[in-house]
Amino acid sequence: MTSSPGPSRAEHRRGALLAAVACCLVGASFTANSVLGDYPHAGGQALRYGLACLLLLPLLGRGALAPLRLLTARQWARLALLAAVGMVGFNLAVLAAERTAEPAVPGVLVGCAPVVVAVVVPALDGRRPARPVVYGALLVAAGAVAVQGWGRTDAAGLLWSAAALAGEVGFAVIAVPLVRPLGARLLSTAACALAAVEAALLGAVLDGRAWLRMPDPAEAAALLWQAVVVTVVGFVCWYAAVRRIGAERATLFSGLVPVCAALTAPLVATGSYGWAQAGGSLLVGAGVALGAGTRARRRAAPGAAESPEPSGTAGAPRPPEAPEGCVPAPERAAALRSPDSAARGPC
Repeated sequence: MTSSPGPSRAEHRRGALLAAVACCLVGASFTANSVLGDYPHAGGQALRYGLACLLLLPLLGRGALAPLRLLTARQWARLALLAAVGMVGFNLAVLAAERTAEPAVPGVLVGCAPVVVAVVVPALDGRRPARPVVYGALLVAAGAVAVQGWGRTDAAGLLWSAAALAGEVGFAVIAVPLVRPLGARLLSTAACALAAVEAALLGAVLDGRAWLRMPDPAEAAALLWQAVVVTVVGFVCWYAAVRRIGAERATLFSGLVPVCAALTAPLVATGSYGWAQAGGSLLVGAGVALGAGTRARRRAAPGAAESPEPSGTAGAPRPPEAPEGCVPAPERAAALRSPDSAARGPC
């Protein structure tokens, strides 16, 4: 078996930086969530993702929507599932969990996402997990537990927290075959559009006419932060990172979410940062350094089943970089004929 070239050192660093920025923005957004407790949950999600979609559209460029016309029905279903599970479902599960559980409980379970992704993504590719990534994921999960602590809960809180974990894993895994053919910006835009529609329909069913109301100034500021910073900037950075370093390594950086949440909580008097949080932050940093800091390019032993390639590119040379939104028709059409081969497109 010959080794396939992995991402360059510079590209690997850019991917790691993009993943770190995305997860830090999500962690800081927990402060914004604290003022949205009384706002209709589904309606708030519809506003957030709808506004994010409108802001992303001008960033796509002329003709950038063309790849959507080449998506198969199965790929559209995957995109809708990404919006339902990884975006709307995740947020609503966290809010439901916090009705009967302290916020630390869903935070701890979501902090285990790197461990699940480190095992699931290689399994879907038919290969064994990379040991440094698994070990790093375990350190990240342990650090998240130390930062968050463990709070009071009941069975319903645990179940909703597990649903939030599934949503976090889905956000990384479901999108993998769509990242390369669509690019980070177009994927983020399409997912936000579908999430806005799904959240609006869910709100109309669950809350009736009360699914949406005019937010007060504090709620409006929180929704704007989530739409502009967390969704527009964070989602594009996240999917660009997945494209460069793969879902396994990118998800390691989700350990920064509770760290950034703990760092920003004292600013609004909703928490404190002590020795436990500092120790947990060091564990997260060590896990990220071990797993994501490992060079993606690695010498393959004869008969080895492991591969350092990002999910969806194992066993194939990495295509050259191209601007997002480009549509080289022959290559893209070939990549989009089969959902299983979608991640091998050149753009």
